[in-house]
Amino acid sequence: MRRPRVHRSVLLLAGAALALTGCTLTAESSGPSEPVTSDTEAGGPVVLVTHESFALPKRLVRQFEDETGHQLEVRANGDAGTLTNKLVLTTGSPTGDVAFGIDNTFASRALDADVFDATDLPLPPGAEDYALPEGADRLVPVDSGNVCVNIDTRWFRSRGVTPPSSLDDLTKPAYRDLFVTPGAPTSSPGMAFLLTTIAAYGDAWPDYWADLMANGTRVTSGWSDAYYVDFTQGGGDGTRPIVLSYDSSPAFTVAGGRSTTKALLDTCFRQVEYAGVLAGAANPAGGRALVEFLLGEDVQAALPESMYVFPVRDGVELPPDWARFAERPATPYTLDPAEVDANRDEWLTTWQDVVTR
Repeated sequence: MRRPRVHRSVLLLAGAALALTGCTLTAESSGPSEPVTSDTEAGGPVVLVTHESFALPKRLVRQFEDETGHQLEVRANGDAGTLTNKLVLTTGSPTGDVAFGIDNTFASRALDADVFDATDLPLPPGAEDYALPEGADRLVPVDSGNVCVNIDTRWFRSRGVTPPSSLDDLTKPAYRDLFVTPGAPTSSPGMAFLLTTIAAYGDAWPDYWADLMANGTRVTSGWSDAYYVDFTQGGGDGTRPIVLSYDSSPAFTVAGGRSTTKALLDTCFRQVEYAGVLAGAANPAGGRALVEFLLGEDVQAALPESMYVFPVRDGVELPPDWARFAERPATPYTLDPAEVDANRDEWLTTWQDVVTR
């Protein structure tokens, strides 16, 4: 999940902590790499290819290396879509041993191209809920999050205006010129919001988008512009108190013991990020060890504060602000990954036509 990581990416979430986006803790982000030629013996390097939002505490990198004898090398650039496309283009001759960050909107494309080998790792308690309907033996869930409409509660309270609570509300005159969202072709959360509307309205989703645009919705190229420039709680001079962000975003806008923002839980689309061992990996044993490590208690507990996403493992204690303010939807919108893969291009073309009328 790209956190523009969310989110997640994907991993990016609201808050100044997102300045870490685009960094890795074991290697600098780099451009296209030559195929890996690492030793398959214990102690040889294991190469992780991922999106630019991947980050883990240095202590966990050292822990993995100490426990397994494999040095971890991270090669990161692009978002989840870019990552998927590169993996498909190098199927059978990958530039790494493991890939992390393909989400549920791109998983079918990678699976259909036979990008991953089977790992057959046992999933920890809770992770089964996020497993793919097909290909679960090749891609395992590591983290999850939800793209949701967020509101500036302070803005609405100070003006005595009842805030919106649903997708339908965003098209009402009371909220004209108040909503900003990143665009679907250029943003992972923007794409998730498009999928939200498709899941909610079916074939009528273009009409919903026409109503959104007629009500003054602003579309930006990316999440950062929408949140930090246009949103009234983004830290700048934004004028729009409704923004597309994440269910965890309110945990990063806490002041005086309360959050100044709120995620509208009836507007959320679930994103899940997966990891798998690449077909043709030079070090498949090391790759399997890394995937297993990502599912372990220590990494799962570090995910909220290092990558701003929720663990998939049950029983992981969340940071205090997350436990208080990062409320999760009970029934987020979802779409079958295969349906998304089959219709993505057509949906984006239609979306572009509606938004640019």
